This record gives sequence, structure tokens and C-alpha cells, in this order.
Amino acid sequence: MYLALWPGKVYPLGSYWDGKGTNFALFSENATGVELCLFDRDDKETRIHLTEVSNFVWHGYIPGIGPGQRYGFRVHGPYSPHEGHRFNPNKLLLDPYAKAIDGDIGNGPELFGYSWESPEADLSFSELDSAHLIPKSVVVDESFDWEGDRLLRTPWHETIIYETHVKGFTKLHPDIPEELRGTYAGMAHPAAIEHLQRLGISAVELMPVHHFLSYPGHLADKGLKNYWGYDSVNYFAPHSGYSAGGSTGQQLNEFKEMVKALHRAGIEVILDVVYNHTGEGNHLGPTLSLRGIDNSVYYRLVDDDKRYYMDFTGCGNSLHVGQPQVLKLIMDSLRYWVLEMHVDGFRFDLASALARELYEVNSLAAFFDIIHQDPVLADVKLIAEPWDIGDGGYQVGNFPVLWSEWNGKYRDTVRDFWRGENSILGEFAYRFTGSPDLYFQFNGRRPNASINFITAHDGFPLNDLVSYNEKHNEANGENSQDGESHNRSWNCGAEGETDDPEVLQLREQQRRNFLLTLMLSQGIPMMLAGDELGRTQQGNNNAYCQDSEISWTNWELQEKNENLLDFARELIYFRRQHPVFRRRKWFQGQAIHGTGVSDIVWFNPDGTETSDEQWEIGYAKAIGVFLDGRQIPSPGPQGQRISDDSFILFFNAHYEMIEFALPEAFRQKQWQLTIDTKEPRFIQEEIIFNGEQMIPVNARSSVVLRLLG
Repeated sequence: MYLALWPGKVYPLGSYWDGKGTNFALFSENATGVELCLFDRDDKETRIHLTEVSNFVWHGYIPGIGPGQRYGFRVHGPYSPHEGHRFNPNKLLLDPYAKAIDGDIGNGPELFGYSWESPEADLSFSELDSAHLIPKSVVVDESFDWEGDRLLRTPWHETIIYETHVKGFTKLHPDIPEELRGTYAGMAHPAAIEHLQRLGISAVELMPVHHFLSYPGHLADKGLKNYWGYDSVNYFAPHSGYSAGGSTGQQLNEFKEMVKALHRAGIEVILDVVYNHTGEGNHLGPTLSLRGIDNSVYYRLVDDDKRYYMDFTGCGNSLHVGQPQVLKLIMDSLRYWVLEMHVDGFRFDLASALARELYEVNSLAAFFDIIHQDPVLADVKLIAEPWDIGDGGYQVGNFPVLWSEWNGKYRDTVRDFWRGENSILGEFAYRFTGSPDLYFQFNGRRPNASINFITAHDGFPLNDLVSYNEKHNEANGENSQDGESHNRSWNCGAEGETDDPEVLQLREQQRRNFLLTLMLSQGIPMMLAGDELGRTQQGNNNAYCQDSEISWTNWELQEKNENLLDFARELIYFRRQHPVFRRRKWFQGQAIHGTGVSDIVWFNPDGTETSDEQWEIGYAKAIGVFLDGRQIPSPGPQGQRISDDSFILFFNAHYEMIEFALPEAFRQKQWQLTIDTKEPRFIQEEIIFNGEQMIPVNARSSVVLRLLG
């Protein structure tokens, strides 16, 4: 079949259908030639040499080519690994700007640019063709009826995040049709959305949905799969494995329908994005896309031997964010997901790696400067995972003002407190009040800079945090050598499953303690999907390769853990009803005129205010705090004064019951018992304490009192 080739345009990159034909454009600074490869339904390949090059962009327009056309590229150039070049036209390459990708990447020696039989491996040159193992990029029709949908722009202080996985959340849901389970359409199903709404979630943070490498060789050989998805091979295409209706463009509309359905329910969509590395790995990895398009431009290479890759991620490579074309790729991707896919924000995996212009982390790196100046991205939610594995990579508290951060110090402190570890109370107080030591003292950020979490996809879920002292990762096939060995967990007296009623009671109580601390802390709470149901990974704290019931949400637990689910719902509703727990500005600890108390007061079990010396005592396990709801400095959305109830909270991580006395300023008041984590639910009966009474707080429990009158 004859195909006309017109010069086409340099922009936009990727494939663009205009209704009459398709323009193709690919950036490669060091290529000597580029072939556009078109595939028919029988996978017969037609190669077309792109002859037009403008500003290192190879481009051409073909009339009559439209949506559903599958394609790839073959790129010619030098194969000289020591100089950083790994061009090999025997390897079919994914378009880095493709909006859809048809299927998964296979597994075999054909994927590699070098010959496995060579003693120096990657210095050799492979003549094996990879086309049969590479999924094809797809030309798409990007038109879609959004029916007036817009970004929700939920204020940060009203945000409650639910980290989840598109497949895992719905794969076992009994009320979702089987053919939709594990897909974008399943996530958009009323049964899935109803659970999120009843729980009170305002935003889902979806683990990676950029098309990723599902079967890397080291996992495929063990019969396992890259479940989490942190090996992106494209930053525009929704992962085809989550599509219910096919992968030749259908996944694009299914993702949009999911976003539209979640927005209708008042739920924002935040994407976990992995711009720090790709699934191509190190110098021994496969040639799938960027490596074969222009390796020395896209990746950070070792200066004195460009055969090797700088690796700040532990995944074999790091994108070269200092290169203008790499910055353009990332920024084009981010804008695309906001403007065309209507997502509300991003969580950046290993974000410190993006800040590295040379070897040091620089919070004023070009990447952040560009985002701050971008009118599209400056108004969406930006969340950093503020660390990588390189020297100086732990950067909690050091990101710029527009950013919020996963607060790893919050996780560690709260875990240590409730397992009874010796740790200073001052650290707990900082975390409970939004971590002002991290976000206020040095750069003037607000409490919403702190994304508070106790569990996340990486590590134990909440049930396992209180059920296992040690990781049990045997199913991963690495002799349990993988995963974090220091979990700050406590099994409450028995490792794993048990029928001991005392252990089970304590575990239930500890789960409520963790949830209460999370939801009543200043900052932004993030829950891990399934924690409200008691989901377990059977002690596996690194389930990245477990596309199985180990990772999927088990909806049968709803009946068994009905009290836990109801307690989580009540807590979230309680937080949303009381602005004193979600202040936009910091506590000042300043005296309120005429009362002799402050907007926040910390006190000891004997009712005396906590002294500077007592904050540093490592063995202290109990503390009380007063939060004054009458003095909230931030006005409402229409400028109105915000007023709330006032509360006292008691935290007792000691192994014995402690009786608390109220500070003298509060003894002339009456206080209603609202929450006691010794009990499975919020307190329904009216229990009133006179201020002169001692308040019993059971071992390893929390109590919340509300001021009456």
C-alpha cells in the first residue's frame, strides 16, 4: 500500500491526528536517521524514513492515517557505550509522547541492545529484532465530552487523601461486575465510589498509572510481576493493563470517565508519578524507548565513563533533568495530565532525584523553578516524596513553598510513640501540630506542607503494623532479604495470626490509636487503602511484585471489621466537622485575652504545663493537650470568623492506666467524653466529667473530651 509522506510539523511531539491524517514527531539530538514503523492488524511492519529534521526533531505527516493505527520508531546512530550512545535500529522503540500503548512488553534477549553471549555484554551489538516483544504506540482521537467537568481544587486544609491502586482496590469487590474489576472502569463504578464517599475521602492518590514495564526479567523468571508500577516506560499513556475495553486507545477514554465520575462524587484524583527513572534500568537493561532514542540526552551518565548510569533511585538509572529536552518531556506530561486528563495533582516519587542538577540536591533546581512559573501547574496539588538513595537525598522539610511532602518523620515518630519506644515527647508534639520545626521555622510554609501518614504502599499496612515484629517476604522469592528490616512495628504479643483474645483486643485498640492520631493531627492525613477494613499482607512489607490477594483489598473483611470501618468513618467525619483539627495556620501558643489560657496547652498527667525539660524526657509515655476552638485565626472562604468547640486530648502509650488531672484553668468547666480508643466506636452515651475529677485513661489508649458550654 502506497503511503504519502509530507514534511509535517515539528510540533507537537508524538503522534497527532488532525481529522485527515497524522503528524509524527520525535526528538533525537544524536541520531543519524529515524524510521517510522507502522503495523497492520497482522503485525506486518511498514517502515518509512523520516527525512525532515528541525531542531533535532524528526517529523513527517501521513494523510489517511488515523486513530487506532499502531506504530513505533527505529532510530539509527552510533553504538558506542563508552561515549553514552546506544542506538540500535534492530530495536523497535516506544514513542515517549504516545497517548496510548497497546499491551505489555514481553521478555526475551531480543529486547536488549547488546548480545547476551558477549563476555563484555553491553559493549557488543545485538542484531536480534525486538518488534514482536514490544507493544505498539497507538494514534488516538483525543476528543472527549467532559460535560463541564473541572478540577475540584479542594482546599488543602479540607483534604483527606486515600492512597490506593487502581487494580488492587477493585479486583475483589463483590458488587463490581467481574469484567470491570481491576480497571479504570471498576474504579469509576458506583460501588467503589460509594465506599470512598461513606468513608469521607476527598482525594484518591493513585499508584502509578503511566504505562509501565509489567514483567521485568528478574521478576518474570520467578513468575512474579511489577505490581506497584514504579517502572514507567511512557509518561503520557494510561497503563493498558487497567483497561476493561481494550488497549488501542480505549484506555484513554476509560481513564477520563473514571476522573469524571470521581469528580462528580467530590473526589479529587492525584497521580503518583515517577519522573526520576524509567523501566530501562542500568547499562544491562533493555532498550525500550529513551535509551534507543538518545541515551546520552535522556539519562544521567557517569562523567568519566558514559557506559554507566548515575543511579539516585536504586532502579538503575536517573533521568537527566538538567537537559532542556528532559525538562520539556516532564513538563509536557504534567500539563497534559492536568489539561487533557483533568487530574488534580501529583505525588512525585523520589522527588529529591529531580532536584539534583549536579550531585547535590538543590531545592532551587531548574525543575522547581519551572513548575513555580507554570500557570497550569502552580495551582494543582504538588506532593514530594522528599528523599532518594543518593548522598544528601533525605530532604524532608526542604522543598519549596508550593510543595507538600510525605512526612516520613511523622510516620516514624507516631509509630515509635504507640509501640512504647523511648522517644522524646517534644518530637510527638511537633508531629501532632503539623511539624512546625520542619515547615515553619526555616521557610515559612504552613501546616498543609505536611502529608501525615502512618502506613503507605511501601511497608506494612495498619493491621500488620500491630501484628508483626518482623517482615515475612518469602513470597517475593528473595529469601526475605528485600524490604525494610526496621519497621517500627509491634505485634502486641504474638507474631502474625492468633486467637488470643487479649492480643486481638490490644491490636484493635492500637489501630484506633493510630487512626485517631492521624486524623486529629494538624497537616494533611493520608490513609492507605484497606486499613479501614483491616487488610493484611500476611507480614509482607515489600509487596511490589505481588499482583495477588497479598496486595488486593479484601472486601470480605468488612463484616469481620465492621467496628473498625465505622470508627474510621466517624473519625473522618469528626475531623471534617471540627476546623480546630485542620487549621490553615500554626498554633501560636499565645494567651487568649481574658482567659489566661492559650490556643494550645500541653500538660502532664498531674495537670501541670509541660516544661522545657520534660519535653526531652525519653521515658515519658503520657501527655495531654488542650485545643481552643474559639481562637482560629484563619477566616472562612467568605471572610467569616471561624469558631469551633474546644477539646482536650489525652495520649497514654504506657502499659498501665493513668489518671489525668485537668489544668487548673479548666477545672471549673464540664467536659463530655467523645472518644475513648478502649471502646470500638465513638461514645454514644452522655458521660460528663466535672473539671475537678480525675480522668482515667486506659493503658495504650487515647481519650478526647469536648468542652461543654
